Amino acid sequence: MKENHLSLDAAKERKRQKKKHFRMELFFLVPSLVGVALFYFIPFCDVVLRSFCPEFGEGFAGLENYRAVVENKAFRIAVQNTLKFVAIYIPVLLAFSLFLAVMLDFLRGKQGLYKKVFLLPMAIPVASLVLIWKVFFDRYGLVNRILSVFGVAEPDYFHTGLAFLVLGITYLWRNFGYDMLLWKTGIDAIDANLYQAAALDGAGFCRQFRYITLPQLKDMGFVIVVISVINSFKVFREAYLIGGDYPNQSIYMLQHLFNNWFVRLELGKLTAAAVMLALVVFLFIAAVERILVPKEM
Repeated sequence: MKENHLSLDAAKERKRQKKKHFRMELFFLVPSLVGVALFYFIPFCDVVLRSFCPEFGEGFAGLENYRAVVENKAFRIAVQNTLKFVAIYIPVLLAFSLFLAVMLDFLRGKQGLYKKVFLLPMAIPVASLVLIWKVFFDRYGLVNRILSVFGVAEPDYFHTGLAFLVLGITYLWRNFGYDMLLWKTGIDAIDANLYQAAALDGAGFCRQFRYITLPQLKDMGFVIVVISVINSFKVFREAYLIGGDYPNQSIYMLQHLFNNWFVRLELGKLTAAAVMLALVVFLFIAAVERILVPKEM
């Protein structure tokens, strides 16, 4: 009886401690939850409601705004360019940054120096970055001056289809250092005993990378994919500074379209497109999480 009474008291004490910890965690979470609700969740709910309303006046427009968005030619061009950008440059960024992280793992003595060098592009303001690219890729810039020496025609990088390539290079150059640092953090968290055991079994670098490194990096890979997708939408700043409201069609992104609709107060189409984009991004993140993040048994 005495043992049962002690075990019951211990269970009550654990339950009391859990409630105390929960209240403490809730105390620290409430400010963040209130901020997210006020500045993100409630405004997004308002956007969803407005997407079913006429642009001017009150009432219920049904799916009229969504139909107008889908039938809009500029929207289809912007979606095509955005999907093309994500499909091409995000895999390149992930692979290149992972390659650098693996190579950096072998440079034990100079890791700090290389990390600073690779992260330097993120410290450069966007306006300065665009000015640098104009020095190199302007019609009369440094690259074309070098090409003219060899008798090569001088292409216009900002007002032709080459603008898509320049924008992609800008995105890769600006973000590869940050992604590399995240990959490197994931690699450092892998138990070194796994590599030692694999080496004793005769596994070389390639087999260790395939069967140890990559599986152990799935959780970090999910985080990097999400961050890279979010950063890919930020290239609008560079594209806007290069081409303005209406740049070359190859770099006319969804952000350009949203900005132009906002300026013209086409709020019906703007809210409907924002809801559609949020839904697509949510489904994409959910699919990536299902693929990369293992479920706990």
